[in-house]
Amino acid sequence: MIRIGYAPGAYDLFHIGHLNLLRRAKERCDYLIAGVAADDVLIKHKGIQPVIPLAERLEIVRNISFVDAAYAATTNDKVEIWKELRFNVLFKGNDWQGTKKGLELERDFAALGVEIAYFSYTPSTTSSALRKTLQNDASY
Repeated sequence: MIRIGYAPGAYDLFHIGHLNLLRRAKERCDYLIAGVAADDVLIKHKGIQPVIPLAERLEIVRNISFVDAAYAATTNDKVEIWKELRFNVLFKGNDWQGTKKGLELERDFAALGVEIAYFSYTPSTTSSALRKTLQNDASY
């Protein structure tokens, strides 16, 4: 059976942590779909206004050699996305592991036969840190 992986994210301010996640995800599946969260989804669910517009983030991500397809995620509901894409492994950051939302995700996807694979973050660079730096530099 072909392992189809789904790696959702904002992929805003693309950095080495994003690249590491996609590389590691591709090592664990045959076909990798990167789910790029739409601007309104990021605003509603994370309270973040993306710096890079969705169309540009999709173009960046789809041109990463590890990514087989880039998908514009217009909902935060991963089960709804699964109904369209039918992936069988979902990649998430380990900040979800053991949390209420992570356990709910595991329960929902276990019923669908989808594995949840957690990856650790790249500690040296995060989008939050980059965003904070940009905000501090804007004061000059």
